[in-house]
Amino acid sequence: GVPRCGASLHEPNKALRIELNANANCIWQIQRNANQTIRLIFSHFEFAPSSSCETERIEVFDGPSTNSPLLGQVCDDIDAVPVLESSSDSLTFLITTNSVPFTRNFFVYYYFFSPGSRTENCGGELTGPNGTFSSPNYPAPYPEFRYCVWHIQAPKNSKINLQFQDFFLELDRNCQLDFTAVYDGPTTDSGLLGKVCGRAQPTFESSSNMMTVVLSTDDTNSYRGFSAQYSSVPLPGPMEPNTTLTCSSDSMRIVLSKSYLASLGFSEAHLQLNDPSCRPTVTDSVIFSFPLASCGTIKKDEGHSITYTNSISLSPAGNVITRQKNTEIVAECRMRNNATLEVIYITQNNAIQTMAAGGRFNVSMAFYESDLFSKPIHYSPYYVDLNQTLFAEVTLHSTDPSLQVFIDTCTASPQPDFGSLTYDLIRSGCNKDDTVVTYPAFENHRRFKFRAFRFLRSFPSVYLQCDVVICDSNNTNSRCARGCISRQKRDISPYTWKTNTVVGPICLKRGLRAAEYSESLIEAEAEKTPNLQQYNFYTLAFVVLISNILIVVAVILKHH
Repeated sequence: GVPRCGASLHEPNKALRIELNANANCIWQIQRNANQTIRLIFSHFEFAPSSSCETERIEVFDGPSTNSPLLGQVCDDIDAVPVLESSSDSLTFLITTNSVPFTRNFFVYYYFFSPGSRTENCGGELTGPNGTFSSPNYPAPYPEFRYCVWHIQAPKNSKINLQFQDFFLELDRNCQLDFTAVYDGPTTDSGLLGKVCGRAQPTFESSSNMMTVVLSTDDTNSYRGFSAQYSSVPLPGPMEPNTTLTCSSDSMRIVLSKSYLASLGFSEAHLQLNDPSCRPTVTDSVIFSFPLASCGTIKKDEGHSITYTNSISLSPAGNVITRQKNTEIVAECRMRNNATLEVIYITQNNAIQTMAAGGRFNVSMAFYESDLFSKPIHYSPYYVDLNQTLFAEVTLHSTDPSLQVFIDTCTASPQPDFGSLTYDLIRSGCNKDDTVVTYPAFENHRRFKFRAFRFLRSFPSVYLQCDVVICDSNNTNSRCARGCISRQKRDISPYTWKTNTVVGPICLKRGLRAAEYSESLIEAEAEKTPNLQQYNFYTLAFVVLISNILIVVAVILKHH
């Protein structure tokens, strides 16, 4: 009932499905005489492909018109579920679209609430190496119009593993109604790890010791919510407190304590990398942090591993004369199969001190909405139609432009641990499913598409696992360069590193409908006493109908 382009809204809460075409400039005004504020949630938004904030955006104003102060804006590249709150009982938002012919879709809902009230008392701060938390009222149904935020902080030099042991929220395709969103850091601006609804047992892993979890609910169906636990896992750290080396897919980080440098007779003012223009950051420690393929880093391909090496040269502090000659700190990141060995050693008067720690390349895989590969699918499960074309991308997160990604094998399985029951999409670089199409290599990405396969007819959900090979693009005889290798040939081609990555589950949309139906049955179970009067009425009506039919048939036969 809402006009296509803009409206004046006065209800205490409302959900809006908005569909706009090119060159739109539409204003929605929300206002109500109440001593409350407004929470506005953009739980799904689809702008035109490759649009920018300059040409397409949603602007939210803290007041009754677009002349009110700007509260925030939503663009195509935002990596979050935007939630904005007014400071009074009025709020306005403006949607502007560019001239690209494309149907934009938005799902927005708002409600009035009283900040600080008892109904807003949920979420909280969680600290320590591990812990548990659950949705309000769990395992009873969660309340309507709740926005709960949990901030998790584990010990320093650790990351967080989050596991939902029980999870049952209202189900819809894009998780537009009730949803849980998980962010990779201390706030909802930290980068979205995923958005989940329905029935699932999702797990998430942060890249640091902080994570944020959000639960948002509307006023329709409520279920038992979730129960979750988190634990902390130590990040690769120093073996020696005075010196630390950390290697990732895209950078090298060297930390030297001032006291340790002083014990050698040197100060932070007399340090340089292979490239002297790369300078350190000096705080309580001296920190060199730089992309792997920069600052004079030397790369060496050693068959099934690759080594990045850089050196920090030390000069005597001031004009003090010492016996220390040819002193340098050598940092090595050795990328091996499924692991990274980080080695840092000090060479001084031909003596070597060595310290090491562990890590790995960062490789991820995601589904996208189209072959533009601009909008990843964040929600889980991913509901699809049978024979729908799916678009997948494998990404190596590295700043080294000479590394190349190759998909060796992709296998589907109804089991997340990929047991004996599997279905090959790609094997040894060769397409095994006739719907698979691979795209040309693009920077540090490899992309392919395929149709939802026959596995989905027999199983409620399917996972996809891809074995990924990383090679030096300068090696023309590498595994990446050789492509498809038939079963008869033995693969001895060199590669730098090999790992696997998993996405899923993928489910048929009929499974979505079945899940929605099962949820309606759960609600119906509350009605334990049948309405016998209603049943008797239906039976009587049926008998009367049959009797009338028999009378009509008898009359027809009599006339014939």
